[in-house]
Formats: sequence, structure tokens, C-alpha cells
Amino acid sequence: MDSVTGGSPLEYMRWQQEDYKKSDENDNGMLTQEDFFALLTKELSHQDPTKPVENNEMISQMTAFSTTDGVQKLNEKFTDFASSMSSSQALQASSLVGRSVLVDDNIFGKAEGEEVRGKLVTDLPASNVNIYVENTAGEIIQTVPVGNVDAGEFSFTWNGENSIGEQAPEGAYRFRIAGLVDGEASELQAMTYRKVDSVTLAGSGGNIVLNLNGGSTMKLIDVVEVSES
Repeated sequence: MDSVTGGSPLEYMRWQQEDYKKSDENDNGMLTQEDFFALLTKELSHQDPTKPVENNEMISQMTAFSTTDGVQKLNEKFTDFASSMSSSQALQASSLVGRSVLVDDNIFGKAEGEEVRGKLVTDLPASNVNIYVENTAGEIIQTVPVGNVDAGEFSFTWNGENSIGEQAPEGAYRFRIAGLVDGEASELQAMTYRKVDSVTLAGSGGNIVLNLNGGSTMKLIDVVEVSES
């Protein structure tokens, strides 16, 4: 097809674009700005003299191409940014192996002879506060008296012993914290420090997942605090 003497300019450009795609299989079918202006020039040289291209139509074509080209470049920038963020998060997560992270959860796994650290959180001052360590059967194996605490956070440590001074066996346990708030019995928030055994860089949904001692997991974005030990 050497010349075009009829049809709309848009139809001609579509034909030229298809012809261009067939001629070069290595360009992924994408038109560059140079390709666009080359096609536009060729379109003008082959237009029907009795039906010259309208200014509004030409401007519309140029605007559409400019918008498409801009969106394409923006998508490429976002892809590069996402890749950079993923690499940064992976590096950050790998540095957590062997360290402890604070988890907004009162259930934890205990290894033999291990001490377990936690944090009490309350919005209001509380009195007569006790920390109860319970096993999976819901039995209280140790009670740690705390007394009065102000509003805020209070760190504590369970030495891993039961009520008769023997080391509790390894397994799953939980902290339950109770006290009086404004004179009423209330259960207070308990968080635990957990050791990071390993990191899964491509977890469910593409999230970076921390594998904690005791067999549980958590997303990197859910980490509240990081501790050296």
C-alpha cells in the first residue's frame, strides 16, 4: 500500500502502527515519540487534499499520545520504586534474624530454660495489677505481682518458672494481665517479645514474613518494636 487518498487520519495512523509493529518484532509493539511524529508526518503527506486534517483532531491525537507516553513512563517509575522498596525491606528483615521483636499478641512459645519478656500497656493508671502465666489448658502456672502502674507502658520478664520454682516445660503459653482501673476489674493489654528465627522474603500476598520462635509468623509491617536481645 503506497498511498492513501481517503479515510480518516486516525484510520491511517492505525494502519501505519500495525505495519510498524509487523516490521520489527523486537520493539514490543510500543511506539516512541519519534515513531509518532514520523507517522504524523507521513499521514499529513498522504492526506486527502479535499479533506485536510482538522486542527482539533491533530491536537487530540498529540494529546492522546502525550498522555499515554506519560502514563507509561510513570508506570515504569513506580515499578522501579516498588522494586527498590522491596529490596530495602528484604535487607531490613534479614537483619532481624536472631533479634527480638515486640508483637501485639499475648500468646508466645517458650523454649526450655528461656526467659520471656513482655510489655503491659494501659491508657489509664491501674492498681493491684498481676501478670498471670497460663498454659494451653488455661491453667495458671505462675503469678507475677506488679502492684500499681501509671498510664503508658510497663516492661516485665517471666523467668520461665512455675509457682513452685521449677522450670516450665517448653511449649505455648500466654500472658493475661488483670488489675483495677477506676476501681473496676479490668484486663490490660499484653504484648510479648519474640525471637526471629528466619525470614520468608516472598510470603503470602508478597509480604515479607518473620518466622518467630515457637512456630508462629508475623508480617514485617506488624512489628511494633525491635530489641537487641
